Amino acid sequence: MAQNLNDPKLKILDVRINPLEYITGHLPKAVNIADNNFRGPNGFLPVQYWQEDKIGSLFAAAGITNGDRVVVYSDGRDVLGATMVAYLLERSGFRNVAVLDGGFKGYKGSEQKVTKEFPKYQPGSFTVRDNPSIRVNLAEVEKLIGKPDVVFIDPRPEELFQGKQDIWLRNGHIPGAKNIPWPTFTEANNPDESLKNPHKLKSLDEIRKILAQRNIKPSDNIIVSCSTGREATLQYIVLKHLLGYPKVRIYEGSWTEYSTTDLPVATGPEKAV
Repeated sequence: MAQNLNDPKLKILDVRINPLEYITGHLPKAVNIADNNFRGPNGFLPVQYWQEDKIGSLFAAAGITNGDRVVVYSDGRDVLGATMVAYLLERSGFRNVAVLDGGFKGYKGSEQKVTKEFPKYQPGSFTVRDNPSIRVNLAEVEKLIGKPDVVFIDPRPEELFQGKQDIWLRNGHIPGAKNIPWPTFTEANNPDESLKNPHKLKSLDEIRKILAQRNIKPSDNIIVSCSTGREATLQYIVLKHLLGYPKVRIYEGSWTEYSTTDLPVATGPEKAV
């Protein structure tokens, strides 16, 4: 990362939500655009991704142009904001994007340069080229439930998956879904406090073992569905781009949308197969 800071095509997005964290210290060249800027109400549901033109204007305002290379980072559990923004870039047809493994904590801990100076930059020229192949909608989800080659992964906490918390109109999960809480792929629960970091992934071999234990195969047609379409982005990126699983998509409406329908709901622990 540090070796490429002088590359004019390299753009860095700091998507931490609290601006004071950015002001206190950030990566050189990093532009702060909080991840919650990219979502809002759509007339039917809360916290949905904005329309394509608005998403494009946000990236342009942060200095992004279609031919750039982009690195996104946040800190701690807000790694989900970084993976979400990276997903939205891919969704917009942008190809060259990465999430900084370890996030701000990992970068600072490696004694790389951190600055308080704000970068001077020009707005970018960003054209959205919608990529619908990486997502599914509610109608598609309805058709996929119960299909033998389809695996729904639900990265929410166990309490939400089982329907123990009264949050939505209906609580529980899509029938047949496998519950793999998103921190499972990260060092969020490392027993060594010095290594505990939700923004740091476990080794790919460790993640492969987790998937094998759950009988999730590269040949599966995988749909990741969470609470609001944010948590799902971490597992989507790991499965598709780091492990090379070819058929991985996100159900963006996730449980916020699904719970408003009359489609079947399962509660309690994941059913053994």
